[in-house]
Amino acid sequence: MATTKWVLDPMHSEVQFKVKHLVISTVSGFFKSFEGELITENEDFTGAEIDFSLDVNSIDTTQTQRDEHLKSAEFFDAATYPKITFKSTSFTADGDDYKLVGNLTIKDVTKPVTLAVEYGGSAGDFYGNTKAGFEVTGKINRKEFGLVWDGVTEAGSIVVGEDIKLIMNIQFAKQE
Repeated sequence: MATTKWVLDPMHSEVQFKVKHLVISTVSGFFKSFEGELITENEDFTGAEIDFSLDVNSIDTTQTQRDEHLKSAEFFDAATYPKITFKSTSFTADGDDYKLVGNLTIKDVTKPVTLAVEYGGSAGDFYGNTKAGFEVTGKINRKEFGLVWDGVTEAGSIVVGEDIKLIMNIQFAKQE
């Protein structure tokens, strides 16, 4: 059966995360450098194989000191583990949308995660390319992936929450 390859379009995609700070507010950040591909045998993407990786050194929370801390050995240890990777194990229809299950690797820890995928549709661009858009959301516990640093204020407040919300708006370009 013929397969179709779709390559992530970084110009029209973003990878965002959110984490609670002091349990009262949310800090958002982005990874600015990433790549991925989707290979499918079906028109509706069911059963697609998805590979994705992002560059830990591209983290941006709009505060340089915090970004450097996140890249350090206390968190992501970007010098030793420069990439975060994801490889799908299933991509199934869920109503009009999809459920994506796969193995996420952060540092040297790989765990299965389930993500919700909202299909935005497909369209042609000005240059005759076919694009498909998806919003991928989910939540992981950072401590399960070895991101165990904890800070506690003098008043006893936890500095960084354990749950990380993931929000990815991804556009793929069909390869002819």
